[in-house]
Amino acid sequence: MAAAWQVLARSDARLSAVIRMVGPCPLVGSGRSPYESLLSAIAHQQLHGVAARAILTRLCALAGQSRYPSPAELLAYSDDSLRAVGLSRSKMLAMRDVASRVLDGTVPDFKTIQAMDDEAIIERLVTVRGVGRWTAQMLLISTLGRPDVMPSDDFGVRLGYQWAFGLDDMPSPKQLEEACRGFAPYRSTVALYMWRYVDLTRAQRAAVESHADAQTTAKRKAL
Repeated sequence: MAAAWQVLARSDARLSAVIRMVGPCPLVGSGRSPYESLLSAIAHQQLHGVAARAILTRLCALAGQSRYPSPAELLAYSDDSLRAVGLSRSKMLAMRDVASRVLDGTVPDFKTIQAMDDEAIIERLVTVRGVGRWTAQMLLISTLGRPDVMPSDDFGVRLGYQWAFGLDDMPSPKQLEEACRGFAPYRSTVALYMWRYVDLTRAQRAAVESHADAQTTAKRKAL
């Protein structure tokens, strides 16, 4: 990935500044199975990460050990059991559909999915309940480590691009897609840098505001 950073840094001065600010940002796939990755993605939808991880921990506990239940086990659990771990009805139905699609071959195993191209994977996965194009793209990036995925619908990537490139308005998904074509075949790395850039910028702004508040409080006390 050092080659990706170097190529991207040379391709655009503003992106180069982001890369220097953020530092190393490796693209490494988790190696989890598509089944586990989709269950995790569904658990995290519209939830804080801490709450989602708690749900997944309780789901794993249903199997009696620290592992995800197999697709057959998941389908065998009652509604009450799955609701008790914290799953909403929609998440429960989505996870069950994932399990069913694993058993019928719609959701490939890890070996099979590695041999498929990005769009073929997306086309297959978006047929699963609760899985849209964004979720499929997250699997491509975080699970498989695919190098050239641009999740143009992602709010964080769009916001990072707006800030990094000094735009007055956040680019639309279509505008972001067009603007990033020149960064192929390293668009996944661009997305990673946009996410990290937003996180770092927000942290810096919060630190400045906190410092300013502390100074104001100190001045008031001095009076």
